[in-house]
Amino acid sequence: MSTGAAAPREAVDLDGARQALGRGAAVVLPNPAPLTHVVAATTPRTVNEAKARPPGQPVALWAHHEETLRAVAEVAELDAAGVVLAGRLLAEEHLTLLLPLRDGAARPAWLAPACKDGRVLLFGARWQPLLPLLDEHPVLYVSSANRTGRPPAARTADALAMFPAGVPVLRSPLALDDPAGGPARRATTTVAMHPDGRLTLHRHGAQDQAHPHPDHYLDHLRARYAVPGRPEDPLP
Repeated sequence: MSTGAAAPREAVDLDGARQALGRGAAVVLPNPAPLTHVVAATTPRTVNEAKARPPGQPVALWAHHEETLRAVAEVAELDAAGVVLAGRLLAEEHLTLLLPLRDGAARPAWLAPACKDGRVLLFGARWQPLLPLLDEHPVLYVSSANRTGRPPAARTADALAMFPAGVPVLRSPLALDDPAGGPARRATTTVAMHPDGRLTLHRHGAQDQAHPHPDHYLDHLRARYAVPGRPEDPLP
């Protein structure tokens, strides 16, 4: 005799996630520790609907495709060295980066959902097993995997419990979901890059949490990438 209870929801495999993105659905995707999951889609409205927030709210552009990054660089208010620095920060630090945009520059329509107050928001994490899925979509929008008012999902089970059935969740390997030890999972740190190449901290996150003070993480970036600026540079 049936009790009427719904069957437990299951995560999908990579092919299932690929199919969902292909038909325009939002998909929750994992990241290695210390990052939390993200929700991605080919349209910004779909990302926002999955998160239960206003459909026109700005989202990040996933900085994973060479042609997309080249198009962003053409409208960014950065010199050649700044463009190189931005690419390295995204590829090597896997953070989220705010880039300044040139006034009056003709921007592709797909860039608008990631723009606000003269800057564009780029998400830099690229977990190797996701590349076959990501590379099929040069333009992909992304945000932290949480519903409004809740923390981002750290594990597959968290995402399955938080998101509705219409938002598939990609299954994470157990070792990725529950790593032994290590820092708490958090969304990415967001760093703002200025036209002169200076860096300031816009939002605390996974990348800077190991540093006792935000300025120490900025010091790390300045030293590693030879960035101009001083620890006492004000926050934006």
